[in-house]
Amino acid sequence: MTIEPVTALGSGGALRLPRARVVPMSAPPASYTAAVERYLTGAGIAKSSARIYRISLTTWGWMLTGEPAPTGPARRGAKPPVFPVAAIDDPVLPEVLAELAAARADEMDADTVNRELSIARKAIGWWQRQGWIECDPTIGIERRPAPPDRTKALAENQIAALWRLDVGLREKTQWKMLYESAARADEVLCLNVEDLYPQDKRGKITAKGGATEWIHWQSGTAQLLPRLIARRTRGPLFLTDRKAPAGTPTLDVCPETGRARLSYRRAEEIFEENTRLLANPLASPDDIEDLDGWTLHRLRHIVSA
Repeated sequence: MTIEPVTALGSGGALRLPRARVVPMSAPPASYTAAVERYLTGAGIAKSSARIYRISLTTWGWMLTGEPAPTGPARRGAKPPVFPVAAIDDPVLPEVLAELAAARADEMDADTVNRELSIARKAIGWWQRQGWIECDPTIGIERRPAPPDRTKALAENQIAALWRLDVGLREKTQWKMLYESAARADEVLCLNVEDLYPQDKRGKITAKGGATEWIHWQSGTAQLLPRLIARRTRGPLFLTDRKAPAGTPTLDVCPETGRARLSYRRAEEIFEENTRLLANPLASPDDIEDLDGWTLHRLRHIVSA
């Protein structure tokens, strides 16, 4: 940031106050689409999340030009508008954007609308810090109150469909354990091999507040665990597919494989992606990537079909 020097007198002979001016950290990108890509790579967005962020920011691209974002089949193959990122500073944009966002909120569920708004604000904030834009045109848009979730529990037929999914051993074991134990996902993901007592079908966890508690599972988990553990004797139970990056805490690295503990965020993403078709059985396959799947929390509940 630089300060412009005083160069003139204001009305009544008063000195004009210095005005702060943001100096861009780098040359602004040629277009909004390029700005989105610069954000996804420069802000450290995980590759597993980049697709969702890109979809949301593309949606906002239409609205930032004063157009409603296409939905349903019309979205397929639609080319987003091309415009300079500096157009976000248009003083009339906030009012137009508020109307478009309200109309979209009437058509979409609150969770989707709120997620898209959150992603847009993160990107806009990053672009502001680069000095490419000055304003946030979403400032007057409020998050939508999410309606009470009366469908937290998965029906028995939904659970049966879940077990039929073609997923890896890690996911099968993790989901079975969550379902059979009714434990919290973050508690299960913190389990270490040495915390397990397979012969008793139970494991030792650290619950909220730091208390030591036990979770118990059934035969489904018991059958899968030996294959997941293999010959490991210690370290995180649920591991990532790759070696742990440098700087990963020792407690989150398997000493025998060098792989890292699976994070809650990644576990949630995998479950959500794999359950989109189950959560939206009437949706077109072409639209499924824009829809939401189930959350891991729903595995803690069951109701009769």
